[in-house]
Amino acid sequence: MRLEADTLVSHGVSTCAGCGLELALRHILEVLGDDTVIVIPPGCAALFSGFGEETALRIPGIQGNLENAAALAAGIRAGFEVQGREGTTVLALAGDGATVDIGLQSLSGVFERGDRVLYVCYDNEAYMNTGIQGSGSTPLGARTTTTPGGKDRPRKDMVAIAAAHRIPFVASASVGYIKDLRKKVKKAQEAPGPSYVHVHTPCPTGWFYDPAKTIEVARLAVQTGLWPLYEIEDGRRSITVSVSRLRPVEEYLRLQGRFNHLDEGDIEEIQTQATARHQSLLRECEH
Repeated sequence: MRLEADTLVSHGVSTCAGCGLELALRHILEVLGDDTVIVIPPGCAALFSGFGEETALRIPGIQGNLENAAALAAGIRAGFEVQGREGTTVLALAGDGATVDIGLQSLSGVFERGDRVLYVCYDNEAYMNTGIQGSGSTPLGARTTTTPGGKDRPRKDMVAIAAAHRIPFVASASVGYIKDLRKKVKKAQEAPGPSYVHVHTPCPTGWFYDPAKTIEVARLAVQTGLWPLYEIEDGRRSITVSVSRLRPVEEYLRLQGRFNHLDEGDIEEIQTQATARHQSLLRECEH
């Protein structure tokens, strides 16, 4: 562990109280080390890019556009390979909007070409930085400013989309299980090609819960089966945090104001989907 004064992230970042992203990034960079270059598109993480000559990070980086974080990272990787800098980690850190929606095309290109880029999506399940608009990662039933009655479609399964490209390492992670997150970031860093880690980062501002409950919310997402933790390494799928008996999804939903409009039928539908996905994942890992 680094000493407090030697961390790669400033202690004065103006993220919201209880921000899951800030916790995730501090641990991610601690694992990757200072021989890392970061690409950050607009979004909540732009707070770390800084403004003008100021930055909240002690590593070099660039802030690009919403649609091209993966493309920028690929260009940096190519330049380093020409220079013989194989040991430098190229990290793209983007939110769910810049990953599952606007940036999906350039990310797919990185995967298809086999560019050795580590891509981390911090998923707070909406466009939080611009007003809590719904994204492709907003879950079924969640209320946002563009889905005021609750989203009527399930979220995109971005981990499955990444895995379909047959890249060396893909994983889901959560700020509620830091040891699991750190292990996956290390594996992703050491992968011989593209790697993808999708981190669940609860957002008290957009999800409407007490900021002190971020870890509780994150862990309940896993324990209810709404956010399973697993990895796919060279095509081998394995669950990394086992849940022997799922807790009711209502325990997770009722902590958040974005779900307070749901009735019993809505909750039952979400429960059915969570249970089915949990059982499907168990079968996939058995095979």
